[in-house]
Amino acid sequence: MSTGRVGPVPVVNAANGLTALRLALVPVFAGLVLTSEMLHPGWRVVACLTFGFASMTDLVDGWIARRYALVTSFGKVADPIADKALTGTALVLLSWYDRIPWWVTVLILVREFGVTLIRFWVIRYGVIAASRGGKVKTAVQILAIVWYLWPVPDSVEFVGPWILGVALVVTVATGLDYVVRALRLRRPVR
Repeated sequence: MSTGRVGPVPVVNAANGLTALRLALVPVFAGLVLTSEMLHPGWRVVACLTFGFASMTDLVDGWIARRYALVTSFGKVADPIADKALTGTALVLLSWYDRIPWWVTVLILVREFGVTLIRFWVIRYGVIAASRGGKVKTAVQILAIVWYLWPVPDSVEFVGPWILGVALVVTVATGLDYVVRALRLRRPVR
């Protein structure tokens, strides 16, 4: 869809505003988790809803940016930083409170930062766009985090490790996909 935009895209726009809001919600979310100490169900619910709302801004800001031609260099950099700050904070706090194992958090964070480094490594050869697998990875990670934040009844706690397992498999698989795509992009053309 053409918006008829002529000239540069203003940095202050709705899409970037949502990205900034998501980044601002990271310490609010962390404060709520710390306040709840993962023991008080009421605060855990508020922390979970805050995380869910912040995660939804990622979908909305991307849609707005593409739909209304509001893609900016700031947004391209700030959006993934906000995403990694939010999910990284959630994973670290969930591990801190023994909700998920530390090795899971470390594996996911290594993949996230590894993909960021790979993108910078190949930037002069081209851009590696987010894949559908990457979007699925994000959705399943968010679902797993929400599951572990929400005070679920003991009778269904067994579901959490399955969701987290799927998130891990998709996280590792998409990480390997980025490595393969980066190597192809850097391969000299003959």
